[in-house]
Amino acid sequence: MAPRANWKGFLRLSLVTCPVALYPATSESEKVSFNQINRKTGHRIKYSRVDAETGEEVANEDIVKGYKVDTDTYIEVTKDELDDIALESTHTIEIDEFVPRSDIDSRYLIRPYYLVPDGKVGHDAFAVIRETIRSMDKVAIGRVVLTNREHIIALEPLDKGLMGTLLRYPYEVRNEQEYFDDIQDVKITSDMLDLAKHIVEKKSAEFQPENFEDHYEAALIELINKKRNGVTITAKAAPKSSGNVINLMDALKRSLASEGDKAPSAAAPAPKAKPKKAKKRVEGQREMLLPISGKKAKDEPKKADEPKKAEKPARTTARSRKAS
Repeated sequence: MAPRANWKGFLRLSLVTCPVALYPATSESEKVSFNQINRKTGHRIKYSRVDAETGEEVANEDIVKGYKVDTDTYIEVTKDELDDIALESTHTIEIDEFVPRSDIDSRYLIRPYYLVPDGKVGHDAFAVIRETIRSMDKVAIGRVVLTNREHIIALEPLDKGLMGTLLRYPYEVRNEQEYFDDIQDVKITSDMLDLAKHIVEKKSAEFQPENFEDHYEAALIELINKKRNGVTITAKAAPKSSGNVINLMDALKRSLASEGDKAPSAAAPAPKAKPKKAKKRVEGQREMLLPISGKKAKDEPKKADEPKKAEKPARTTARSRKAS
């Protein structure tokens, strides 16, 4: 089922306008998530809104927003007051300017969206705007109103569509000097730098997201599948500490040795690393979860290290419900 658009409206470049729809480019729904349950009954935990002082439950109509001034003082703001100052969406992304992509500091990036033509009309105007941005090798900066707030959005071509990235305002980005001022100025020798560069050359490759696996997510899935099958879970032994490395030069040399290489000589430059082959794409995390009965699909081959199933299945309780 196709996702629902977060926003629909118009994209405008001067007098060129076309209807568009904005869709989220990322999703967290595939990750394993949990509900909180009562250990004794297996029932889900329900939270109530209560007064922090009296402990009494408060009805929804009596709850208002409050801005904290000090420990015991709040300025109440009603929904009607917020509605009065809310920005009315013009349902139009107006392109204000074009900037080089390199000018946008990565700290200002919030989240990506896909921008596509909405409906059967306006595809020609959309293509004109897209190809104009592409030909200039720049990013279009516009504004869009989402949930009553105005956001800066950066638009750039992506295949046949546009990718729109919401940007932070300057007041949302902290000054790095508050954190970097205490970093000591250290003089690095050329030998250390040469060794470090050689290690980088050995590890250089093209970025391929499919090569990376979410190990924690995989461990969660393995844990859930084991508990479904009644496998006893044993705690892992704590890893032994390797201790602190005192000699930096020695650490660099040992790093090279672990890569199966020798330190580079001054006469011979480090060889250029060959790009690594792409690993096989990891299947979707949800598909790795076993069916609720704990049995695998008929057409799935049985793994050699899969624990043997007990002759009598464990009795199902409320706590063995599928985590969602």
